[in-house]
Amino acid sequence: MPEMAYLLQPAREIGGVITVPGDKSISHRALLLGSVAIGTTRAAGFLASEDCLATLRALESLGVQIERPAATEIVVQGVGLDGLKSPIAALDLGNSGTAMRLFMGLLSAQPFDSVLVGDRSLMRRPMERVAGPLRAMGADLATQDGRPPVSIKGSRKLHAIDFAMPVASAQVKSAILLAGLQAKGTTRITEPAPTRDHTERMLRSFGVAVEQRGPLVELAGQQSLSATQLAIPGDISSAAFFLVAGALAAPSGLTIRNVGVNPTRTGIVSLLQSMGADLTVAIHDPEASEPVADLTIKASRLRGIDVPREMVPLAIDEFPVFFIAAACAEGVTTLRGAEELRVKESDRLAVMGAGLATLGVEHELLPDGIKIIGGARLGGGRIHSHGDHRIAMAFAVASLVANEPLEITDTANVATSFPEFERLAQAVGLRLEVSTVDA
Repeated sequence: MPEMAYLLQPAREIGGVITVPGDKSISHRALLLGSVAIGTTRAAGFLASEDCLATLRALESLGVQIERPAATEIVVQGVGLDGLKSPIAALDLGNSGTAMRLFMGLLSAQPFDSVLVGDRSLMRRPMERVAGPLRAMGADLATQDGRPPVSIKGSRKLHAIDFAMPVASAQVKSAILLAGLQAKGTTRITEPAPTRDHTERMLRSFGVAVEQRGPLVELAGQQSLSATQLAIPGDISSAAFFLVAGALAAPSGLTIRNVGVNPTRTGIVSLLQSMGADLTVAIHDPEASEPVADLTIKASRLRGIDVPREMVPLAIDEFPVFFIAAACAEGVTTLRGAEELRVKESDRLAVMGAGLATLGVEHELLPDGIKIIGGARLGGGRIHSHGDHRIAMAFAVASLVANEPLEITDTANVATSFPEFERLAQAVGLRLEVSTVDA
């Protein structure tokens, strides 16, 4: 059966000015919170990726009316926390682990039963880290050996909990907060390390009181949400591919405009700067609910670093392309404390390791990370993405410094997060062609 692939020729120089699509994490939350608010929520900059559209369709199955007057705009007719309707079938969330985990929190206190499913990749991903604390709140959730389908029994009265998270995870935190909205009492979550706080920020935009004091997040239950207007910035996880590309091959500079620079998401910026990247951040409005900046990067002589453990949750989605930067840096780069990478859309440590080996990059896989010996010229060959969008895009960036052509298989998955990647990559100078090959 044919599948999509990328064919890439080496390209020595790129540049230009681009804008990346809207932030995926914020787009999911705009849909979810807008649906359970009172009134009409409008959001500009919506990411029309497969993941976000899966969330949209699931909410429509729950009785929410959502309009799209333009490809990047949504209008959500909120029904309130008590207005969702029982779905007639399982909610199919495609490839989106974020959507499944957030829906687990949202639906745990609803008066109806629901079942959450997804594609082959999502059905293999772990869900007990979310299910456990939700059960502690009184929810009735069942998984299949810790994985989807997730079955949720309705008519459960939830109560608040004090939860110390054993592993830093924004998705677990967000699921608990969504359940806490519907629980009796004040839910308190203590994080072992900072994680992205889009849910907390957006709840405040909808009029919900959320307190943050250091690692502690507090939310009083049974608050209502009021509709609002949102502007979704460009996704820094998408910008990351072009930041690394620019650091490798943009002598005159590459600028990415209107990128969200939430401090809990800028790990990739800090890591590249630590490696010596010539990267400037021009913030538009530091007081905005979600700060936005123009990012400009120039070709730089990178050096290997030891990634601080506290930075891991702040760059967890960007590590695949960061590994490409490390492969091109002088010296050794070491990452530890990143076990989370093994349970993403693929085992990203193993899959990236296999791809780096194909390119001739010396490395050592660790149980919780990787050691990369950089500085060698990259070769070419065939890279298997294993259905993981961030793997596919990361190795597309590697073509900039490869000696030989690259073929990257199974790239249809890129549409789950970055449907405009191919167009923007070509626009800045990557020599990328989309092809179909026999699987």
